[in-house]
Amino acid sequence: MAVDFSRVRILIVDDNGYMLTILRTILHGFGIKQIFESKDPADAFDMVRSDAVDIIITDYQMEILDGLDFVRLVRTADDSPNPLVPIIMLSAYSEKSRVMSARDAGVTEFCCKPVTAKEMFSKIASVINEPRPFIRNKSYFGPDRRRAGADGAAYKGPERRKASQKVGADTEAGGDGSDASAG
Repeated sequence: MAVDFSRVRILIVDDNGYMLTILRTILHGFGIKQIFESKDPADAFDMVRSDAVDIIITDYQMEILDGLDFVRLVRTADDSPNPLVPIIMLSAYSEKSRVMSARDAGVTEFCCKPVTAKEMFSKIASVINEPRPFIRNKSYFGPDRRRAGADGAAYKGPERRKASQKVGADTEAGGDGSDASAG
């Protein structure tokens, strides 16, 4: 089954020009024609505000404003036009603490470098075809960090938290469902 990515608009944020070239080549290979690039996360945020993008791919470690700060800016800034945009983070560092930090900042998917076309395709297809609900509470705003198990079934045991509201609603994780806007 062929996938048509021709209308997908992607922003790549990476301070390494060589990595921008690799990613651009991979994305063009998928048929993606609208690719925005930035070596500076602050400039990238300006691009997010001025151009509608469907997916952001960002590096973890960059100068001045790193990828985590950029993700938090996109997710929580008052002038962020689309805090729900899927964000794929790339990193040469795959330690559990870094992956968890990225997850906690609001990253949708995490991809280790060196990135392959197969892995990038999988991440892009995942954020398009299997969007995750967003959660907002006192300390977090981003995609639901819980995932279904390998068999596709959600955990149903005694420790399962109860969802108080549906997708996109403000929820207090395991709590009262009151509006606890991040900020």
